[in-house]
Amino acid sequence: MTKQAILHRMVMKDHICPYGLKAKHLLKSRGFAVDDRWLTTRAETDAFKAEHGVKTTPQTFIDGVRIGGYDDLRRHFGLKVADPDATSYTPVIALFAMTALTALAAGFAVDGDAFTLRAAEWFISFSMIVLALLKLQDVDKFATMFLNYDLLARRWVPYASIYPFAEGFAGVLMTAHALPWLSIPVALFIGGIGAVSVFKAVYIDKRDIKCACVGGSSRVPLGFVSLTENLMMIAMAVWMAATAL
Repeated sequence: MTKQAILHRMVMKDHICPYGLKAKHLLKSRGFAVDDRWLTTRAETDAFKAEHGVKTTPQTFIDGVRIGGYDDLRRHFGLKVADPDATSYTPVIALFAMTALTALAAGFAVDGDAFTLRAAEWFISFSMIVLALLKLQDVDKFATMFLNYDLLARRWVPYASIYPFAEGFAGVLMTAHALPWLSIPVALFIGGIGAVSVFKAVYIDKRDIKCACVGGSSRVPLGFVSLTENLMMIAMAVWMAATAL
């Protein structure tokens, strides 16, 4: 016998609730026949909420029992529900995986070989560019988080807003091998200060705070990842200086 579920969700001319769509898909993927009941106006939605004493939609009912919203439905099926405040390394794993693949692709396209020193250089410079891009999405939010631990930014607040521009600028120049007399000192300067700041905050002061490395909304814990970002910049600068001699 087919399992039955009733789903109440907002479907309006100017808004279709994405969680309603996700709830419907989840129910169908679990073998339920869905009685899909649309709430087509704000008034109808408000009346439904008041009737059932709920604050949000969608709402799912199975066997006459209200399960709740999308997260409640996931819990009902024993699925994981993301904690918005939990720390996560997923953003940096995704970032470094994509920059590595992009560098390999660029190396293959230019040199016919993905595994070259130039591809390794591009991996670091592409990573710098993408990290800067994430910070530049909301410079003020990044700067606020950065001020939690960066030693120079704490002494001169404008540096927190300058940092992502400097990182992106150095990354672009290093990708092109252009103006090394400028990109190398910039990378050494911001990478060096960043590495010392992170090391002090995490390994000396033992602070448990979020890293601003992937932007101001990051849930990545400050520590190894941010230290790696800064050490990569330093290594790239030293390598380019050595090869330029």
